[in-house]
Amino acid sequence: MGRPKQFEPDVAVDQAMRVFWRQGYATTTPQELARELGIGKGSLYNAFTSKHRLFEMALRRYGEMRVAALEEILERPGPVKPLLRAALQRMAAVPDDTLRHGCLAVNTAAELAGKDEIATEVVSAVFARMERALRSAVERARRNGEIDASCDPDGVAGMLLSVVVGMNVIAKTGGEPRQRLRVVDAALAAL
Repeated sequence: MGRPKQFEPDVAVDQAMRVFWRQGYATTTPQELARELGIGKGSLYNAFTSKHRLFEMALRRYGEMRVAALEEILERPGPVKPLLRAALQRMAAVPDDTLRHGCLAVNTAAELAGKDEIATEVVSAVFARMERALRSAVERARRNGEIDASCDPDGVAGMLLSVVVGMNVIAKTGGEPRQRLRVVDAALAAL
């Protein structure tokens, strides 16, 4: 009879997500993951087959959380521009600076895009879902008369996603929350 699992796989994925977020993929060793998860290296491989598979699961979990948080804000009732402001501020860690490590999806794009097909696919899907949520909000704002009816929702959504990605890079490099708040204000003033 096999030994019972000594950990909860969902909890382990969340813990691994924090390690990869903090350190990146390449610099995170299986030994560090096993230690952080409180399991043996053999158990790590038995449960997840590889460091890369665990990374993929963690990246997907992060993407789901990130998109769900964005959609939750943007789908609230009321005027859209304040919702866009709240969403951009949260996604760029303004003003509380909770994302000192940046964004795991952005970090992964910088580290692995074009080198790792699965990571590239996962990050691309996360960005596409974020852009769709932003586009939907922009379309709603246009219908409500909050922004110019001639604006291009696809272009605006792409610009807002680019602002978020850029602000996450700035957050990771230690940029001041005030600086990111000014960027949010400028992006929304352009609508």
